[in-house]
Amino acid sequence: MTAVDQRARITRRRPSSGPTLRRRASTLVPHVILVAYALVACGPIVLIVMNSFKSRRSIFEEPFAFPTADTFDISGFQTVFTRARFELYFLNSFIVTVTAVFLVLLLGSMAAFALAEYRFTGATLLALYMALGIMIPIRLGTVGILELLVSLRLVNSLTGLVLVYTAMGLPLAVFVLTTFFAQVPGDLKDAARIDGAGEYRVYRLALPLVRPGLAAIGVYTMLPIWNDLWFPLILTPSESVRTVTLGAQLFLGQFVTDWNAVLAVLTLAMLPMLALYIVFSRQFIRGLTSGAVK
Repeated sequence: MTAVDQRARITRRRPSSGPTLRRRASTLVPHVILVAYALVACGPIVLIVMNSFKSRRSIFEEPFAFPTADTFDISGFQTVFTRARFELYFLNSFIVTVTAVFLVLLLGSMAAFALAEYRFTGATLLALYMALGIMIPIRLGTVGILELLVSLRLVNSLTGLVLVYTAMGLPLAVFVLTTFFAQVPGDLKDAARIDGAGEYRVYRLALPLVRPGLAAIGVYTMLPIWNDLWFPLILTPSESVRTVTLGAQLFLGQFVTDWNAVLAVLTLAMLPMLALYIVFSRQFIRGLTSGAVK
């Protein structure tokens, strides 16, 4: 074999770098996009937390700098607890959010179980009617909601807010949880019925199997309720029933705004949501992925 033939044979055996580079690029590009999206999403949160511990002057002069010994200032947090009843606002938001989420999960799971398990006349129309609540924003009916709560004497009460938020979260909960209950094995439910279990018992047996869906709906329902300003501003303007978001408006003026206090309120208000999301993040992701394919 000549030297030219040996060189050609070695060249044929040498793997091409083209496919390897393409594979690396196809793997790297999604990671770059996700990292960029994470920076865009988490950037405002980091800025709010950093600037809440800085003086007013450093907030405007160096908004992207971390607090230092010269710029560190907690006057915003002191203002929040001295000029406003933040503890009461926080408690009101906590009560409304927890109660509304509990009712959405309870009533939504019951309705979803019935739609997924039973076949009756009008089931499809009922499911479509529930889906209309996802497509039509509830704020379009603010005037009617206000008139209804006035007639029921529920204005300036946390009960009125809970009822509104429950109605707002039910359509999505029923729509999503119906898919999860449909994936529960029918043999398991039939075996429970053969053993003499009633329908409520069958529902309780199937409920733990849809925990990812419950976690996903809980997060989706909790965040808009906690961050909402529209309905607390209209339905609960009284001091004793204000929520955190409405209480933050006390520091926003037409001519002068106490940015230290505003950023401090926002920092304190986001802590419970971040903690709950971290705790239930695994269930939330499982709910998104398992509910995507039937």
